[in-house]
Amino acid sequence: MQSQTKHPQLFSFEFYPPKTEEGAISLHVVHAQLAKLNPDFFSVTFGAGGSTRDKTLDTVIDIQSQGVAAAPHLSCVASTKDNIRAILKNYQDKGIAKIVALRGDLPSGMLSAGEFRYANELVDFIRQETGDYFQIHVAAYPEVHPQATSAAEDFKNFKRKVDAGANAAITQYFYNADAYFYFIDNCEKNGITIPIVPGIMPITQYTQLFRFSEMCGADIPRWMRKRLEGFGDDRASVQAFGLDLVSTLCQRLLDNGAPGLHFYTMNQSVPTLAILERLNIK
Repeated sequence: MQSQTKHPQLFSFEFYPPKTEEGAISLHVVHAQLAKLNPDFFSVTFGAGGSTRDKTLDTVIDIQSQGVAAAPHLSCVASTKDNIRAILKNYQDKGIAKIVALRGDLPSGMLSAGEFRYANELVDFIRQETGDYFQIHVAAYPEVHPQATSAAEDFKNFKRKVDAGANAAITQYFYNADAYFYFIDNCEKNGITIPIVPGIMPITQYTQLFRFSEMCGADIPRWMRKRLEGFGDDRASVQAFGLDLVSTLCQRLLDNGAPGLHFYTMNQSVPTLAILERLNIK
């Protein structure tokens, strides 16, 4: 195992745009709690086919107005060059300088992906339109993208995004640290030196975690799945086990050179704060 090219350790947190007024109020509280940790940025997701585009923009502007950098997700799917150009101009006008550029998922029933087929095309277009204005983050898949034809082809796709101008990458969440370390080794062997930040999913509920993992291709190791299944409806035990497991994972990643951690918060602060407290990050 090789250590990744040395970068300062930075922490970031992901939200999804709230759907209700109650959700917006709750997110304000969560944001305020996590902002005390001085994160590098908060990212905000973008629904399938751009279904939350306006809410993503509203949430990003709200976060940025409170003094922490915000990074909206920007998806290829259902996008045209004209609407991406307009979105980029809007973000520039609002002083937003970070973007998470993704291919995105086709919504049910949608047959055409739009003018961009892959994330590297979106990254390339952002660079053509705005030069170096935006810091662009892209996705990485240490356990291989679920739709990839092979691990080798998936890695080639990742390298295309880097070559197109990505500044950093955030991984899909995982619970097998060796998958991440192997991916980093492969990056270094292929001259990829951008920060590749592990995505971290706290464990609070097994059913939800299993459903998400099935959709996104994140592996839940058999021993871990059996332990979680064994707790049944005992959520306290699930959460205690999850806190121990994810905290240990995070510590191992940081000790072995990971450039930071990106938390998929699910718009909650308590699980993430508990992990960071275990890591003595306050």
